[in-house]
Amino acid sequence: MTAALVLLSFVMPLATDMYLPAFPQMTGDLGADASGVQLTLTTFLIGMGLGQLILGPLSDRFGRRTPILVGTAACVVATALCALTPSLGTLVALRFLQGFTGAAGVVIGRAVISDIATGEKAAKLLGVLMSLLGIAPAVAPVLGGAVIEAADWRAVFWVLAATTLLALVGALFAIPETLPRERRRTGGARATVRSVSEVLANRPYLGHTLCFGMALAVLFCYLGGASFLFQNLFGLSVGRTSAAFASVGAVSVVSGLVITRLVGRFTPKGLLRTGLWVMLAGSAALCALALADLLSLPVVLTLLYVTFVGISLVSINAAALALERVPHAAGTGSALLGTVQSILSAVAAPLVGIGGDRTALPMFAGMTLSAVLAFLVLGLTRTTGRATAAR
Repeated sequence: MTAALVLLSFVMPLATDMYLPAFPQMTGDLGADASGVQLTLTTFLIGMGLGQLILGPLSDRFGRRTPILVGTAACVVATALCALTPSLGTLVALRFLQGFTGAAGVVIGRAVISDIATGEKAAKLLGVLMSLLGIAPAVAPVLGGAVIEAADWRAVFWVLAATTLLALVGALFAIPETLPRERRRTGGARATVRSVSEVLANRPYLGHTLCFGMALAVLFCYLGGASFLFQNLFGLSVGRTSAAFASVGAVSVVSGLVITRLVGRFTPKGLLRTGLWVMLAGSAALCALALADLLSLPVVLTLLYVTFVGISLVSINAAALALERVPHAAGTGSALLGTVQSILSAVAAPLVGIGGDRTALPMFAGMTLSAVLAFLVLGLTRTTGRATAAR
């Protein structure tokens, strides 16, 4: 069952990262500009965010198995249609549908773990899930680059459709219904809205959630513009671009594993603030070099590595601190966390294409602005003594 849950969750990072090296190729094939192609990433993220917000509460009401099977089956169809799309507009719409339906595996998968385990066992299962998911940013661009060089960008979506179908088969045979009828919510939409309102009214939760979302916005500014940076500015091939993506992803994986070992020695709040400074320093240095027209591949990669260490520090600890504030509504808190992250990332991704596909300044400026905003929204976590006691 754990393997099936990992595969279900793995599909979404693959759908985000595998086609990134094909962005320049897609602009020519679809007759679009850089910002238009980046919009396919935006609508996917919006769909995934809304899908988590809607499908998570639905699984509390109707059980886990049916929504996860129906959602994943619909995702198979949407992904296959992406490979057949005749135009950019159709692809944009289908990517929204792909993200919305694929969100079932992400948000309901976490709920399944909470149904069957508590305490140390739940932490171990979630730890295994997150560690394996961290491999996706390193593997996906390399796999995507190999598929693109062997065929074209459309073949990436056929590979994704086959992977999603495999995940559906795994869910069908390995994931039972884990939410008994007596534990299901029966309050309907009104109860869901009330739960969402209560969680959002918790200032420490909201501040840490927005901080988490802005850290991921830094990441998606990079994802939205990196292919054009590596290929158009530095002249890398699709294969070498994939290798550059993979090296940055590997840093993210390794730093995430190291951070999990540091949590016992340092407080999450301390690690979060350290991460904010590291993330800001790396992105601001990249922005300054772009302004001075002093970019070089070794320096850019080094500063990206620094920035991604900061992103890992912020995202891991901000998420933990946010969910710690709403133990009575962990499912809703988790869904909102994913939704906020997806929407903020969706807004960030297309903005980096405004300046065209032969400048890195919008990408690095977007990363820096997002890092600054991560600092500012953390101020929402400060409460008065009475408010803190109430929470």
